[in-house]
Amino acid sequence: MPFARKSLLLLTLCCLALLGFSKAHAGPLKAGAATSNITPELGGGIIGGFLPIPSKHVHDELHARCLVFDDGTTQVAIVVCDLLGLHRGVSDEARKLIAERLGIPRDNVMISGTHTHSAISALGSNRFQHEQPLDDYQQFVARRIADGVQRARNNLQPAEIAFGTVGISEHVFNRRWYMKTGTIPPNPFGGTDIVKMNPPGGSPNLIEPAGPTDPSVSFVAVREPNGRPLSVFAAYSLHYVGDVGPGHISADYFAVFCKELARALEPVPQDPPFVALLANGTSGDINNINFREPRPRTPPYTRINAVGQDVAAKVAAAMTGLTWKGDVTLGARYREPEIGMRRPTEAELAAAKKLIAEDKSTPGKANLPVIYAERTLKMAENPATSPIPIQILKLGDVCVGSMPCEIFCEIGLEFKDRCPIKPAFMISLNHGYYGYLPPPRQHKLGGYETWMGTNRLEVTASEKLLDQLVEMAAELKQP
Repeated sequence: MPFARKSLLLLTLCCLALLGFSKAHAGPLKAGAATSNITPELGGGIIGGFLPIPSKHVHDELHARCLVFDDGTTQVAIVVCDLLGLHRGVSDEARKLIAERLGIPRDNVMISGTHTHSAISALGSNRFQHEQPLDDYQQFVARRIADGVQRARNNLQPAEIAFGTVGISEHVFNRRWYMKTGTIPPNPFGGTDIVKMNPPGGSPNLIEPAGPTDPSVSFVAVREPNGRPLSVFAAYSLHYVGDVGPGHISADYFAVFCKELARALEPVPQDPPFVALLANGTSGDINNINFREPRPRTPPYTRINAVGQDVAAKVAAAMTGLTWKGDVTLGARYREPEIGMRRPTEAELAAAKKLIAEDKSTPGKANLPVIYAERTLKMAENPATSPIPIQILKLGDVCVGSMPCEIFCEIGLEFKDRCPIKPAFMISLNHGYYGYLPPPRQHKLGGYETWMGTNRLEVTASEKLLDQLVEMAAELKQP
């Protein structure tokens, strides 16, 4: 056989071999979803306010909502928990169990909390301490997360995904406000801030909000090929709503959204059932209160139901006309950059100790200066730096970024703009809880989210973490 024909034959065989290798390592997308109940026993302290209150009633069950994808080469899992937040140790333990049981790499599992303020704590004795033993409830949550991912993986079936977005501006308001000079009360440290969080509704002293809102609900929809819906993973940049009953455990509007979307997309439940996941977007400075127009008091759950039902209805309507794809690739990146932790000065420590020593407040009542003096002392125990877990998932053409903080809205908007993979969106409180994350310009304005004891990371933390996320997304974009 002439040399040219031999070369051509060898080249053809190599191409066929490469095609065969590609086929063997990438196939049609599969997906599966499931839920896992993480409701605690009654009696534990409900966190979310400055002081915990005992839980007396379960209004609605708390869940870890789980979604698993498999493209033939890579598996990723997404878990959204009905919790205010979770200590990174809970995520570490759950991902260890998932890797051992299912072989899904730890870096490919995304576990976040919704930030409902009506759950007991999965943050442990010190939410900001990196290494600590898990308590009974934390161990329970970690096991139930692993169970949910295993059940979702058991439900894997051929699937298609599509990205959608819908603007719902009527429920989101920036809660940090500029006010007329001299009308902002002193902060717990005796100083004066430039902006106030949650100012008096309808006050004539309001000037304007100190930041933007993000009205978009971004979502990844999952269905059988040309068939019934299987799941929707969505994110909305709105804090909890919070009009719950006294001592009630509740998943807030996040659970209402999931229930109503299932009802809209699958009126007759199938086996396995449709599962919706609603993550907290970037809502560190966003809530559901229109401070320009005070609203009257309403019965418990009125606002929770109104928000959850409306957001679900609008996402369901946005499902029409999506572009569905079954031949997609998945990817993940995970890093733990060292970020500086805020620590008090000697003068701040001395002032805090003096305030505590002179405290004559009524036990059981929130005294903000004393609470923040105690937090200041705790801050002194922080290490100089801490590894902060950040993560990127690539779901076909879609990029999802995350940080373990209550992220300010403008950071999420910047990520959408800078991310080299588009469309993109961010979720908060993933793999841990490290307090609020304002950008440097918001630090200069002061306010609750920037106070020592509320804010834990260095002033430039948001810039450093965002730069890393963009870099990680660029790595995933490379062919």
